[in-house]
Amino acid sequence: MLAALGMLAEPHFKRRPGVWKMLVAAMCMALLSSLQAQDLPGQVSIVLLGATGDLARKYLWQGLFHLYLEEVGKGHHFRFHGTALTSTEQGQEVIAKILESLSCPGDMALGHCAELKAQFQQLSEYRQLKTPEDYLALSKDIEAQVKHEGLQETGRIFYLSVPPFAYVDIARNINSSCRPGPSAWLRVVLEKPFGHDLHSAQQLATELGRFFREEEMYRVDHYLGKQVVAQILPFRDQNRAALDGLWSRHHVERVEIIMKETLDAEGRTSFYEEYGVIRDVLQNHLTEVLTLVAMELPVNISSPEAVLQHKLQAFQVLRGLQRHSAVLGQYQAYSGQVRRELQKPDSFHSLTPTFAGILVHIDNLRWEGVPFILMSGKALDERVSYVRILFKNQAFCVQSEKHWVAAQSRCLPRQIIFYIGHGKLGSPAVLVSRNLFRPALPSASWKEVEGRPGLHLFGLPLSDYYAYSPVREQDAYSLLISHIFHCRKDSFVTTENLLASWVFWTPLLDSLAHEVPRFYPGGAENGQLLDFEFSGGHLSFSQPLPEQLVPGPDSAPLPSDFQVLRAKYRESPLISAWPEELIARLAGDIEAAAVRAVQRFGEFHLALSGGSSPVALFQQLATGHYSFPWARTHLWLVDERCVPLWDPESNFQGLQTHLLQHVRVPHYNVHPMPVHQRQRLCAEEDQGAQAYAEEISALVTNGSFDLVLLGMGTDGHTASLFPQSPAGLDGEQLVVLTTSPSSPHRRMSLSLPLINRARKVAVLVMGRMKREIAMLVSRVGHEPRKWPISGVLPDSGQLVWYMDYDAFLG
Repeated sequence: MLAALGMLAEPHFKRRPGVWKMLVAAMCMALLSSLQAQDLPGQVSIVLLGATGDLARKYLWQGLFHLYLEEVGKGHHFRFHGTALTSTEQGQEVIAKILESLSCPGDMALGHCAELKAQFQQLSEYRQLKTPEDYLALSKDIEAQVKHEGLQETGRIFYLSVPPFAYVDIARNINSSCRPGPSAWLRVVLEKPFGHDLHSAQQLATELGRFFREEEMYRVDHYLGKQVVAQILPFRDQNRAALDGLWSRHHVERVEIIMKETLDAEGRTSFYEEYGVIRDVLQNHLTEVLTLVAMELPVNISSPEAVLQHKLQAFQVLRGLQRHSAVLGQYQAYSGQVRRELQKPDSFHSLTPTFAGILVHIDNLRWEGVPFILMSGKALDERVSYVRILFKNQAFCVQSEKHWVAAQSRCLPRQIIFYIGHGKLGSPAVLVSRNLFRPALPSASWKEVEGRPGLHLFGLPLSDYYAYSPVREQDAYSLLISHIFHCRKDSFVTTENLLASWVFWTPLLDSLAHEVPRFYPGGAENGQLLDFEFSGGHLSFSQPLPEQLVPGPDSAPLPSDFQVLRAKYRESPLISAWPEELIARLAGDIEAAAVRAVQRFGEFHLALSGGSSPVALFQQLATGHYSFPWARTHLWLVDERCVPLWDPESNFQGLQTHLLQHVRVPHYNVHPMPVHQRQRLCAEEDQGAQAYAEEISALVTNGSFDLVLLGMGTDGHTASLFPQSPAGLDGEQLVVLTTSPSSPHRRMSLSLPLINRARKVAVLVMGRMKREIAMLVSRVGHEPRKWPISGVLPDSGQLVWYMDYDAFLG
């Protein structure tokens, strides 16, 4: 090597022989020093911060012991430093008890186990790590010990089993006082949660990036250490020949990624109030599993860089989540637990979900149209986690079911299940229907499961599956600690993948921030209460909740005491509920009115308001009401902004986007307001309002709409009838031009006399910002010039108020 360097360098130093001799001597000394260092055995120091905490007691010390058992005798030397804020004496006592409880694999001889355990205890120590001086002292002690033992330092692992708020200070101290020398590596391990949303995750990533390089950070998602989860990519790789033709939208009916728990959140409500089930489980564990199932398979799955890049690409094709992509629940005892543990007042009711079902779609050619269902919850009927890929079944078997043969019949369910743990099976397993293919798994680490008569899983007896379980079960943290030591970055969450996950989840979390979850009793008593179903991109609970009537005006029920409340408001019927139930109820009432009108008159005339409140209603009507007589329905506008019909602010454009393009209404039955004529907007001389009134008179008998849907503004306006613009509050005109206090100012609207001719008027009021006007309007009389909504009272029809609890109860 020196000869080669000499040939390259000699021409530059020909004229300066002294310098050339000094350079050669320096290179020789450096090479000799390097060779001597390589001859020295290496030592790895592992520093466990939070060494006396619950996670360390239950998993981390055991994981470190397993690493020692794996690597002892392979030329590695270890030192284990347990650290915490606890005093030295107290910490040493706790650590001694933890180390005494460590266990060896079942197949290890007791004597050998005792010997290795004693060695591990000798190599483990506790010290208080609190101040910058403590970090500097730790670093000097490590260097002195390495030198005393005649070793070379290979690297340091810092495992931060501490709350995330402590990360930055610890990172600063490690970087400034406790980094190893330039010839050794540094690995810093971080436990979730990694932020609360995209902004906080970005902030934390930026702060940590000031102290550590990306390759030095290992963010732990312990689900990636579950044996079955870690087997998903190898399984896909080893069975490429069989799966290449099956792993796509052409054959997969749906994918379920499930984590059910029987325990509730008691004792953890402080954490749960901040994070909830979506942040606790779905944004990380289940999303990581989703990417492993959905990502394109790299040519070489042994390349961490390729795996991580393909996972990132999977995030980039996830379709954005909407409010209707989720259903939420909360077990009934949760708010009481929060009140007790966090000293909340008796009136406090939490909105934190403890159950969530999420519908995810992936917008690429492989998965287009395939629903991925993510679900997790506490206080459910069983504890089990699994991934289930259910394949389409287009076969019809003439022979009766008793003649079906598991390995041959195409009529039996076809599915692959990655059984993560617990449940009826009780242990991790990979299951493949016998009518699919016999899978290949590494025989050294996976074995076929013995038959268990009477055990049924996912509609089939266990004997109908090729079933494999690990030869030796290993907990997730032991596997991950081994991967940290061996620099297996693909088992961890990179900064890019973390932020991609938060980009995906944060908009949904924001939209659900004030959503009231469905209450469920917990355990087996849940029955079918949490069952949900999907249609298109919408998810909804299968069963409506039973109505509960308010017994009287003196009652003061809490929001958790009822789901649909029926009472009186301004002497007219009031229906109040949580938003989801309210919209479902209103949509059902509109459909019932449509069916009655078509049966009696042959057609249904429906006048709809614009704005944001009816959007959820339009979506509900578009996707959940297949019996609606759209072919016999005429759709009219209650009001319209004076903008072109294709403008995003147009009420007609909102109606088109959220309803019309999804249902089959004859185009001649759709009646937009003529606000844009002769290239002008709402010009008086164009007589657009008069033209719309004439169209109504010609098609709607007596000008009486079957149903008019209205809203109520925070100033008491309805339709586009405003307190500042008295036009349309009385008189003979059916349709009027008005002036709005907000832009766009010019509007066209049905007049109050025309609205009051309707057979039914429904007023939809939603959101906490409507609470103040709802209270005010409940007390005022008939004063439409001050509050136009107070003038709504059908002459011979019915007025019904639909008000969510935020607007009604605040």
